[in-house]
Amino acid sequence: MKNSPEHFGDRLTAAIKNKKTPLVVGLDPRWDNLPDDIKSIGNQAEAFEVFCKAIIDVVADKVPAVKPQSAFFEQLGPAGVVALGRVTEYAREKGLLTIMDAKRGDIGSTATAYAKAYLDRSENGPWQCDSLTVNPYLGDDSLTPFCDVAMENGAGIFVLAKTSNPGSKTFQEKTIGADGGKLFELVADHLQMLAARNIGDSGFGFVGAVVGATWPEELVALRKRMPNVIFLIPGFGAQGGSAADIAGGLNEHGLGGVINSSRGIIFAYERPEFEAIVNWQDAVSLAADMAIGQIAADSNAGKLRL
Repeated sequence: MKNSPEHFGDRLTAAIKNKKTPLVVGLDPRWDNLPDDIKSIGNQAEAFEVFCKAIIDVVADKVPAVKPQSAFFEQLGPAGVVALGRVTEYAREKGLLTIMDAKRGDIGSTATAYAKAYLDRSENGPWQCDSLTVNPYLGDDSLTPFCDVAMENGAGIFVLAKTSNPGSKTFQEKTIGADGGKLFELVADHLQMLAARNIGDSGFGFVGAVVGATWPEELVALRKRMPNVIFLIPGFGAQGGSAADIAGGLNEHGLGGVINSSRGIIFAYERPEFEAIVNWQDAVSLAADMAIGQIAADSNAGKLRL
């Protein structure tokens, strides 16, 4: 595929530069945490849709992308999936890139079907997402269909490498081979190889890696190991990762990564420091601004403001 304005790495990098921040907002609607005026809608799927659209209204001018978590919608059945489709469509209308967090992984025609479902960006595509999270642990042939469809559509994938949860050590840090390397390092090397096959003008490929903010030392090492891979960095904020922790995931220009914050922003009205704010959307706006400022102050992302 020839490099073009449709190259995912270039599109995401341009969006980060335009908004002057790598922060992305995760759309993880939870019924128990919704504001009372949203709960009063009654129908959970409709409430999730209204809530997420309201979040998008607040952050559309602040961040380059949003990351809908499909599980929270899927638990509601068909109505929830319809709501998710409407939320992603609304994000596109507001000029945001979408990272569908569905962690798909399969082989052959099934993997191709998943990829076409989410990454077909044509007007006929059912979801038209810009990118999708993918589980690599079925092997290389599970990634190939996602890569093929992504390249055809100017989309991207973010592949699980070193995830933010404590239990990731169970498998991802297992030593393999005579050289004592770890499983997540093997995955990282493979992702760098895939990304290097199709590098855009930005210096990044269409293949990204999920690397948690809760592993700051690994972030630094993996940034060096995967120079052409854009990182999706979860774990910032409510999961305990600080702005300083994510610093190693960005390059010297403040690029090469997007930092996700979900609960700390979308449910900001529950945070003690915002209890005096009457309008919950105002709390979301302030929390987003604070997160952007923290990331800029404690990492090379601050260079994006120069």
